[in-house]
Amino acid sequence: MLGMASSAVTECLRCDGPERACSEGEVFEWEVRVSAGNGEELGACGSSPFQATAMDGLRTAMRGMPVGASVRGRITHSVYGPGAVPDEASRCVVFRAHLDPAGSVRFERVAG
Repeated sequence: MLGMASSAVTECLRCDGPERACSEGEVFEWEVRVSAGNGEELGACGSSPFQATAMDGLRTAMRGMPVGASVRGRITHSVYGPGAVPDEASRCVVFRAHLDPAGSVRFERVAG
C-alpha cells in the first residue's frame, strides 16, 4: 500500500531485541553458525526485506568473527501473507556462505 508504513514489532526467536517486520511480503534472514566443542552455536543473525542487504549483513558478521574461528552462514528466504509471520513451511535456504583462507566470504547459491 502506497504511503503506509508498518509499525508492527516482532521478536526474532533467534536474536536479541525487536525487529521491524512488514505486514506481508518477503524476508531474507541470515545467520552465522560457529563450531564449538562437539557441535555448533548460533552466532550473529538478522533479517531484511532485501536480499543484498541480508548478504551484506552476513558478510560483515562473518568477517567480524575471531581469527581462526570455524564459521559458516546461511540466508533463508520466506514469503508470507497479511498478518502472517514466516514459518518453517514458507522458509527455504537460498545461500550458504563460508570464509575462505584469505578471509573473504564466499556465497554458494542453493538450488531450490
